[in-house]
Amino acid sequence: MDILRFITAGSVDDGKSTLIGRLLYDSKSILQDQLEVLEKHSKNKNEDGVDLALLTDGLRAEREQGITIDVAYRYFSTPKRKFIIADAPGHVQYTRNMITGASNSDLMVILIDARKGVIEQTRRHSIIASLLKLKKVAVAINKMDMVDYSEDVFETIKADYSKIAENLDLNDVSYFPISALKGDNIVSISSRTEWYEGKSLLEYLEQVTLNEEQNKGNRFQVQYVIRPQTEELHDYRGYAGQILSGKFKKGDSVHILPAGLTSEISKIEINGIEKEEVVEGQPAVIHITHDLDISRGDIFATTEELPAVEKDLEILLCWLDQKPLQPGNKYLLQQNSRVVKAIVKEVDYKINVNTLQHEHIESEIKLNEIVKVTLRTAQPLVYDSFISNKTTGSAILVDETSNSTVAACIIQ
Repeated sequence: MDILRFITAGSVDDGKSTLIGRLLYDSKSILQDQLEVLEKHSKNKNEDGVDLALLTDGLRAEREQGITIDVAYRYFSTPKRKFIIADAPGHVQYTRNMITGASNSDLMVILIDARKGVIEQTRRHSIIASLLKLKKVAVAINKMDMVDYSEDVFETIKADYSKIAENLDLNDVSYFPISALKGDNIVSISSRTEWYEGKSLLEYLEQVTLNEEQNKGNRFQVQYVIRPQTEELHDYRGYAGQILSGKFKKGDSVHILPAGLTSEISKIEINGIEKEEVVEGQPAVIHITHDLDISRGDIFATTEELPAVEKDLEILLCWLDQKPLQPGNKYLLQQNSRVVKAIVKEVDYKINVNTLQHEHIESEIKLNEIVKVTLRTAQPLVYDSFISNKTTGSAILVDETSNSTVAACIIQ
């Protein structure tokens, strides 16, 4: 049984937590003791006598304010598929939390309040879906019960969002008229929307096909060099790490980057057992025929699709720090296990989340703004474009003094 990872996104009070609670409740994924606690703490009760949002709003501050602050992960399954849900916060100042959840998701469920229609946060979350190359988007137009299940309201919002999707190249978008509070079109089709001829949201999630596109290129990154230096293993030298993409076989010729060295794989081990090959996602210890100077962060790649090795990088980033970004600032750029010093050479433009246009930078870059910058690194970085390989095409910027993550980076 495969696993679908999806994230719910939308503005505050659009009903994201209630929607997830409804999916858990109606799919019978709540234990009896959880249900008893839910009934005890429910203030905003629905027809079933419970406040479904409490299932995901786990922090005390969230429950008191009725909002989501942190990304909450929930798990449930049906006979057809397992699900991992990331409930992302809707407030603008928590957009950075939302990016964290979206980066590991297969699709995004964007909630739109039927009374308000498409708003700025809808555009911002759609831009993030586009930047993170989420191929599929489900637009759940919520609170249909508060607009008398109007088909005209649904079609108007659908038309408005279609224009945004077209501008962002979001080509696989599905639309659902729902009421998370009442349960309409969540698990089963509602009789109150007789004009709607599509699937329920859960049916869609159960049947949607996962992206079959794989990250391009064979990539392995060294996390640790193993040198036991014991009597029985006096000449043992293995390179431990994870297969970032593709696969490696015993006997493969490999390039070790950024140094530009070449060698051949002599042995592959997983948990001390020799294997003929390893594939994407597997941890392994790789041995090569030559005794070379290789260290943490170096990348092994096969000859057919070599990555780029550069010091100057064009990067699209979402700024995550309270302190503004300014050209000339120095940071640490971390790409998986490789960390290099970097400086922001220039900020090229900012993406306006209302018009989706590129704008000239007239002031400093503030929290949650999305900009294109040029970085210069102290040592060459081995990378692929994010479009061809998400793993080697993404990175984070870290403040050297506070050690906090200040930006999520997409390498162009």
